[in-house]
Amino acid sequence: MRNRCLALFMRLVAALDRRRLRVLMRRHPGLEIHPSASSAFARATFALEPGARVRIGAGVATERRLDGVRISVRTGGEVIIGENTWLRSDLAPVILNAYEGARLEIGPDGFLNGAQVSAKAGVRLGRGTWLGPGTRVWDSDQHAIDEQRPERPRAVEIGDHVWVAADVTILAGVTIGSHCVIGTRSLVTSSIAEHSLAFGIPARRQGHVGDRSRVPI
Repeated sequence: MRNRCLALFMRLVAALDRRRLRVLMRRHPGLEIHPSASSAFARATFALEPGARVRIGAGVATERRLDGVRISVRTGGEVIIGENTWLRSDLAPVILNAYEGARLEIGPDGFLNGAQVSAKAGVRLGRGTWLGPGTRVWDSDQHAIDEQRPERPRAVEIGDHVWVAADVTILAGVTIGSHCVIGTRSLVTSSIAEHSLAFGIPARRQGHVGDRSRVPI
């Protein structure tokens, strides 16, 4: 009896969450959440300016935590979350920011675990890419250094089946090739060739990584 009551309660919660998502999508015409995506996105925070676009694909999952996912998009910005991606929020919030005219794209089968991604020029994560807890991907310094050196956003590209471990910072203009592993607490300031094991401050290639396409989460 207890299990049956719990199941009924969970179905009611999910139904209420689906209703809230429908209200959110009516309120924000640029917000698209696939029917098979987690109903827990009803607990996420969406800060969307007019003309902002967010598309959450089929099977995208997250935990039902208040403010566990925070998505902020300025006018003309776009966030795309590919199918079967997991935005894991039980360790820390997943924070996604797209500024005016910028595109932040997360490929299918991704895994962001308490990570932060900010796009002012553009950020693209490939298929099956993982970002560990506390990892930050920024395509800009966020501010001018001084009056002679203005802010210079430069796109960031991370290939397929890349594992970026915990507390890594990836800076503007970096390309990380497919099948790379980036070690914990690294600072990535320049591009990394595919199939590289890289770590350090600044991160440098330290070894070879094979095919990661079948490595489970």
